[in-house]
Amino acid sequence: MFRKINAAVLFVENLEKCTTFYRDTLGFEATFSDDVSVAFRFEDQDFMLLKHSAAANMINEEALSLHNGAGHNILLCVGVDDVDAVYKSLTDKGVPFIKPPISQAWGRRTTYFADPEGNLWEIYQMLTP
Repeated sequence: MFRKINAAVLFVENLEKCTTFYRDTLGFEATFSDDVSVAFRFEDQDFMLLKHSAAANMINEEALSLHNGAGHNILLCVGVDDVDAVYKSLTDKGVPFIKPPISQAWGRRTTYFADPEGNLWEIYQMLTP
């Protein structure tokens, strides 16, 4: 039935601020933009920022508000070769991390941050046994 998730879309209030963060701070390369969205591409996956108002028009406001006030409902995870190097690079650019890098019992070294609108990210590298 389902083969894989091809895209991740974050609904944002402040498209300009989030675009600046993802493009200029994190270094994502935009592949498309218009008045309500900005798209980035990672290998075979799309990552998009979409203004909440446009998402409400596309889906509907009721569906988008189902989890308002319920806290975070998603954690975006991205693998890297060296968590500590990425952590240092992004810290030097002013990204405030929630947790510094730590080796987890489940075999990953992880660190966590939130984007300007509070969307949570995990950066990880696999640990060798």
